[in-house]
Amino acid sequence: MLHRVKKIFELEASTGILLLVATIASLLVANSENFTIYHEFFSHKLPLNLNFVGIYKDLTLHDWINDALMAMFFLLVGLELKEEILVGELSSKSRAMLPAIAACGGVIVPALIFYFCNFNHPENLRGFAIPTATDIAFAYGVICLFGKKVSKSLKVFLISLAIFDDLMAILIIAFFYTQNLDLIYLLLASLTLFGLVILNLKGSTKISFYLILGIVLWLMVLKSGIHPTIAGVALAMFIPRQKDALHKLIKKIAPIVNFLILPLFAFANSGVRIENFSWEIFNSPLVLGIILGLFLGKQIGVMLFSFLAIKLGLTHLPRSPKGVSSWLEFYGAAVLTGIGFTMSFFIGSLAFLHNQVAFDEVKIGVLAGSFLSAVFGMAIIYTSLSRTKNKI
Repeated sequence: MLHRVKKIFELEASTGILLLVATIASLLVANSENFTIYHEFFSHKLPLNLNFVGIYKDLTLHDWINDALMAMFFLLVGLELKEEILVGELSSKSRAMLPAIAACGGVIVPALIFYFCNFNHPENLRGFAIPTATDIAFAYGVICLFGKKVSKSLKVFLISLAIFDDLMAILIIAFFYTQNLDLIYLLLASLTLFGLVILNLKGSTKISFYLILGIVLWLMVLKSGIHPTIAGVALAMFIPRQKDALHKLIKKIAPIVNFLILPLFAFANSGVRIENFSWEIFNSPLVLGIILGLFLGKQIGVMLFSFLAIKLGLTHLPRSPKGVSSWLEFYGAAVLTGIGFTMSFFIGSLAFLHNQVAFDEVKIGVLAGSFLSAVFGMAIIYTSLSRTKNKI
């Protein structure tokens, strides 16, 4: 199992570099003379037209990336979480409690900080969930720069917390970013879920059957008004673990998600055009709320909730080869949870779907908050490792 976890970690560390390259490329293109080409390319109309079953949806290339390809990302998130809970590092109750409780703090505190910064601007409050997210690939890519000096248990904690974060983000999307529910398609989606239940109860290991029903579920959810990425997580719940089907599916889709979908999403969504840049943009309540939420809110929430859980005896600090991780090292990992990046962009794109000016501010806030969290988190972990080395 440790070998399998390591493989996932290595994959995600590589993805962190790809995401950084995609982001830099996006920013360069967005601020060049080719900006119009970049914008028009992702705005190109590619409607979903299935007349034979009466389904039509007016989609752009950008919509296909955010609504369809990101559903595969959430499928992977759901599969990894399910595997870790069933047979992995989270199969122990005490181990699972720390990232789960920490993730709650990492959602609640940033949301409160964002609300405090924007309560006089009700038009911005739709973005309350933007600073609550953690980017799995980027956060893990950063901590992997320290190699084996950082304990595997701390790395497991970080990625587990990020997965729980994403799961909470999915619930937030379902409850707060759903518009104009269509009850007919909602019923059809429920019937599709029932089909998945039957397959699972019969013990079928034919993954192709699950994927076909998953595509049908995605179509029904898309038309129902609920954000279609929910279908990815719902499908993951029913993938069987018999004959290692769960792990095999993770192995098949992880390279597609990590090396294609996430970099493509970053390139399509992080290109903010900075014209006549002024430092005053950081006084914007929307930008300030996101930066403070990611940089301060995440670390305060994760540390506070973790400290309380540990002191109450519910769980313990992650283990290291020499005992347990130090509180300083743990704090460094908590700071890294403020790297919101792709998930924060994704929630921001939903919150300000028809407000490009606000979404551009979201991009600035997410980039700044994530950058601060990455740099400060690395500095804290480096300091912790240096202290440990000096004691030896």
